[in-house]
Amino acid sequence: MEEFVIESMSCGGCAGRIARAVKQLDGQARIEVDLAARTVRIDSTEDRAAVADALTEAGYPPK
Repeated sequence: MEEFVIESMSCGGCAGRIARAVKQLDGQARIEVDLAARTVRIDSTEDRAAVADALTEAGYPPK
């Protein structure tokens, strides 16, 4: 499971858009969101770089 810090994630709407972007990349991915810490943990068959690219394209570039 990979963890990403998403500084621009501030609400449930942001979390939903992030989840949709990851699910488009890997429909079987498991996603855990911690809004307070602004982190997303993702269990995916895709590699970290591909997931980071999908997050960036959705407007939520990880740190």
